[in-house]
Amino acid sequence: MALRFVVSGILTLVMSLSALAADRNAGAWKALREGDAVLMMRHALAPGTGDPVSFKLGDCSTQRNLNDVGRQQARAWKPFLAERGITDARVFSSQWCRCMDTAMEMSVGEVSEWPSLNSFFQDRGNRSGQTLELIAGVNAIPAGPPVILVSHQVNTTALTGIFPSSNEGVIIALPLSGSPEVLARVSPGR
Repeated sequence: MALRFVVSGILTLVMSLSALAADRNAGAWKALREGDAVLMMRHALAPGTGDPVSFKLGDCSTQRNLNDVGRQQARAWKPFLAERGITDARVFSSQWCRCMDTAMEMSVGEVSEWPSLNSFFQDRGNRSGQTLELIAGVNAIPAGPPVILVSHQVNTTALTGIFPSSNEGVIIALPLSGSPEVLARVSPGR
């Protein structure tokens, strides 16, 4: 009998903490739905670091790719976003296969390649130039459905100062700037 009360108490506490977290981010989700923010996320799990020396854009066999867990993580975004009122979005992605695959597996809208979201890790791009291009590009997006950007850890860190985990996103207030306001850190299963 006492064990049942303890388990019930623990479940109530966990549900209360989840509700608190949801309430804490309610303003961020509202801003995203209403076009006052964007969601920038790191691709889902692709084990390893960087890419092989033989890396070629457009050839997934030369890149680090999502594994089965990564694909499941990416698919978890659809119900996670739907629970927050987002069922359709404009999705822009790095051209790296792990980002494109994450964006496609999310299945929340048509995916467009956006080179300014490409990784610049291992000197594969231009950190400051791409970040400035990303800021200008996002600020030029016309009103419409919510905007989701699928990119890499280095890109997210360069823009926000946050080091996201695989499959983690940040909701960033618009307009973007060199020091944007991060409204929330989000990820399915958190």
